[in-house]
Amino acid sequence: MEKVTILILAFLFAFGINANAEGSVTETETTTAKNDTAIFRGRLENDEYQVYIVMDFYNKNVVCPRQEIFGENPGYFGSKRDNRKWIIEDAAPKDNTARLVIINDYGSEDLDARLTRNHDGSYTLERLEGSTMKIAVNGKWVKIPKKLDFKKVR
Repeated sequence: MEKVTILILAFLFAFGINANAEGSVTETETTTAKNDTAIFRGRLENDEYQVYIVMDFYNKNVVCPRQEIFGENPGYFGSKRDNRKWIIEDAAPKDNTARLVIINDYGSEDLDARLTRNHDGSYTLERLEGSTMKIAVNGKWVKIPKKLDFKKVR
């Protein structure tokens, strides 16, 4: 019985080391993530449209509520007045900007966008090409402007 336990522990230990090696990052990626961890991680809000962005562009491990079928992603765009979400399918942060691929929660609409951290600490989301984002407010569709400013709340 002890041999079996030892073999199982040895297997788990070896597998853990192998899995860690496959998931390792380069020194440059680690340095970038350490320097920029606060920039593209957290929650952004826009009071005018009552919309927000939940994001972690480094670990890409955000699960959108009620949309768990999409698994872990870099983040999502939501509204305080609408249950539907726009999923951030891919995010490539570099310095103070991140290039985004965003899809709606049905997968029928998509767009490319850029999220920029401005000098004053605010953020600007700009649609570069693709579908116009929309949210439902009181049963009517409201289009989100091509450029929208956000403030970081956490």
